[in-house]
Amino acid sequence: MQRMFEKFVIGNLELANRFVFPPIKTGYGTPQGTVTDRQLAFYRGIAKNGPGMVILEPVPVTADGKEHPKQLCVHLPESVTELRKIADVIHDEGRLACLHLNHAGAGANPKATGSKPKAPSVITCPTTSQVSEAMSDEDVDMILAGYKSAAQKAEEAGFDLIEIQGGHGYLISQFLNGKINKRTDRFGEDRLLFAREVFSAVKAEGSSIPCILRISGNEMSPEFGISREDLLPLLKLAQESGISAIHAGMGTSCFSPPWYFHHSSLPEKPQTDAMTWIREQTSLPLIIAGRMGRKERLLEIIDKGLADLVALGRPLIADPDLMEKWQKGNYEGVKYCGYCLQGCLHRLKGGEPLGCNLNPEIGMPELGQTGKPLKVLIVGGGPAGMSAALYLIRRGHQVTLAEKEAHLGGQFALAWQAPGKEAMHDGLDAIASDVKSCGATLVMGKVADETLVRDIQPDLLVWAAGAVQNIPEIQGLDQQHVMTSSEYFRGAKAVKGPRILVIGAGRTGIEIAEKLGREGFDVVATKRTDPIGSMMEMITKKLALKRIGEMENVTLMPHTTVKAFTSDRVDMEQDGEMKSFEHFQTVILASGMLSAPGPGAEIMKSVPHVEIIGDALNVQDIFSAVHGGYQLAGKY
Repeated sequence: MQRMFEKFVIGNLELANRFVFPPIKTGYGTPQGTVTDRQLAFYRGIAKNGPGMVILEPVPVTADGKEHPKQLCVHLPESVTELRKIADVIHDEGRLACLHLNHAGAGANPKATGSKPKAPSVITCPTTSQVSEAMSDEDVDMILAGYKSAAQKAEEAGFDLIEIQGGHGYLISQFLNGKINKRTDRFGEDRLLFAREVFSAVKAEGSSIPCILRISGNEMSPEFGISREDLLPLLKLAQESGISAIHAGMGTSCFSPPWYFHHSSLPEKPQTDAMTWIREQTSLPLIIAGRMGRKERLLEIIDKGLADLVALGRPLIADPDLMEKWQKGNYEGVKYCGYCLQGCLHRLKGGEPLGCNLNPEIGMPELGQTGKPLKVLIVGGGPAGMSAALYLIRRGHQVTLAEKEAHLGGQFALAWQAPGKEAMHDGLDAIASDVKSCGATLVMGKVADETLVRDIQPDLLVWAAGAVQNIPEIQGLDQQHVMTSSEYFRGAKAVKGPRILVIGAGRTGIEIAEKLGREGFDVVATKRTDPIGSMMEMITKKLALKRIGEMENVTLMPHTTVKAFTSDRVDMEQDGEMKSFEHFQTVILASGMLSAPGPGAEIMKSVPHVEIIGDALNVQDIFSAVHGGYQLAGKY
């Protein structure tokens, strides 16, 4: 691993190490495209003892190329002044700053641009559900002028490098792609022409700033993705044009988002194959991006000679100290990203700023020491309780955490068992380890009662007791072999087959249905309302439903209410029609959760301050629980 901390040269620049922070949309900017204090704090935190090069979130070279309403801009009169603020923050930490230039083309967001997207030819982007208009010659000229202006502003703002987005299904890739570019003009006859003119515009005469080309190693869309035959000329052009390095990810924003965002459930081999092919086609330094946050995977890629530098994006968002821990050999102390997309992509798609299930401090000012240390009792060692313990200790409070189970984690301790979520286990282990070593007193295997409260005499009681299963009232349910979703994942009861009924096909029910289906059981999962898989991050949901759709032994039934159980059948109502099914050997309840009961009246009267957080306050998700603990600490 130490070789990754050696200096590396790109163009005429020396990087402090062989790590790169890739362009990640943050949603921290203003609707006007200007810089905020949170953006500055974010980039300062990433650059501090961080990657040798920090690439900013994508900036569109013209207003009609935007993807997000709060995206940074480079086309405004004030852009140089604004972008310099971020470049200066990165330079203050001794790291190189790189500006990432892009135009989304067919992937542009009308909510951000105020107009229909434009592309080389008419095409529909499934991600935005928008039909693009074909660009006119004037449109193309305006965009090329935008690239030239953006490159000039990058130099004026003090950036050390420029990255040109040439892949991921964005505009340069769209022009190159024979499946998308159906033009009959010069940009159709020579599909490489647009890329050539972009390179020329960016690397204008007199410019000495090194340029990086970002591509997709494989766009992972047989129907719409760029072929190797179309990608190869771009790699050759990059070398001929004086491009200093290639930065390779996977997928496209429109046609293969799971690969574009490197979802945890995807196999690693296609990425390895793509990098092997790229390495054979070019002698330029190669940066690899996507799920490189595990030491074993990173070293495998480096040992095979498939990359010179490694991009760490979400892993550094989950744990900004990851690189320092790796350099010191503290591999167990890392809060490893689970690549679940829940706190990052899911929030951005919903219009919220970038977040993380494991790290509520992203872009936030440091929590200082309190002036009034309190004696605190936290009831519940799930995500909310653990988060509260960590940050209250940091603030200087005296903390006791009581957990009724023999282990920490609550519902989080079970979540990683779902298909495709195995990588989340490492993050849970790291948080639990931090809690055990942070200085809090842990009382395990003990229910918090009046006696415990009387013994501790806390100034502040934090009730983070989590949630309990909602048990639906169904005739005959008590005569079945039934278990809750929590009991299922804990292995508290044996699953009897071959037929399993899952009541509640939301996020947890879908995960249970797929897991049981993989194990060979015949599964029926019902949901009283639509949509199936509610509360799931969209890419996770699509992948899960695709896998389930390939299982003949799993049936999903939306708009279905289980009415009654008898000794030999189950009666259900679907869309107003009554149906009967033969007996199920096991019934699993995934029918939603309810906040656990709060502290009793005697406890409430005996403590000066009481706060209820996490699922005990409002059943949501891991993100809300972890952030609730952090926000509570900020109040005290």
